[in-house]
Amino acid sequence: MIKADGLTKIFDGYKALDSVDFEIGDGSIYGLVGSNGSGKSTFLRLAAGIYRPDGGTVTADGAQIFDNTAVKARIAYLGDTPYFLPHATIKETARFYRKMYPDFDNNLYNRLIEIFPLDYKAKIATMSKGMQRQAALITAVASSPKYLLLDEAFDGLDAVIRKVLKSILIEGAQSRSMTTVIASHNLRELEDLCDHVGLIHGGSIIFSDDTDKLRSRLHKVQMAFSQIPEISAFSGLDVLKVERSGSVIYMIVRGDEEEIMSYIKRLSPIFSECIEPTLEEIFVYELEVKGYDVKSIIK
Repeated sequence: MIKADGLTKIFDGYKALDSVDFEIGDGSIYGLVGSNGSGKSTFLRLAAGIYRPDGGTVTADGAQIFDNTAVKARIAYLGDTPYFLPHATIKETARFYRKMYPDFDNNLYNRLIEIFPLDYKAKIATMSKGMQRQAALITAVASSPKYLLLDEAFDGLDAVIRKVLKSILIEGAQSRSMTTVIASHNLRELEDLCDHVGLIHGGSIIFSDDTDKLRSRLHKVQMAFSQIPEISAFSGLDVLKVERSGSVIYMIVRGDEEEIMSYIKRLSPIFSECIEPTLEEIFVYELEVKGYDVKSIIK
């Protein structure tokens, strides 16, 4: 488990992270979402042991990470701009990683180099951005870490490679309980992959929860009436947002789906249905309720 407890990081008087508390469980694929400058990358670098906390703690399996080589040997970090040894090829980079990570999996490495269509004799520095990220992913995943930290993991990858990467991460979680933390500003990219999602803004965690729980607590309901009822007729529901178009009413409602639909049916609609919202919609609605400027957070 990765755990942040009062975690704070300050740069030139600016709090990039401000007393953050949350946990990421073993075997989870956790999406950390937020706009640019929200604190996502800072958290990953703290969790990787690159930065020292200025307040609070971040631990892996109960142990401090910074200056702890034993813990770092179980953590692989891939930043938004991958770093490589000068003039190195993928094979040379893998040789270096074998020395750094005692659990480096040669069988997995060999399988990955068959999956990703790269020239393994070429210098990584001469490759395109997308190919460089693929090269970095190969060595990071083959290191067989317990914790894989990815900053903008899908940046520069085409649709086929993105799908391949998702399959690899899911397999890692299922076969060896690898925990993957993916920082991104793109909720849509993470929606079908992550079992937990957290939203970070202004250095603070706004939400962190199981994906299914997030989906189950908010509902999009649309209904049609021969005679539109007064809004007061819906006072028994926890309505976050309501819109009307002719005889059709659209609502965002918090609560149990069965109870919501049972309540609406008592109002004798011609038609009614409940639609599962996307993660982006869930965050937008919850943020609006909390009074946040959504446009400044989710782009």
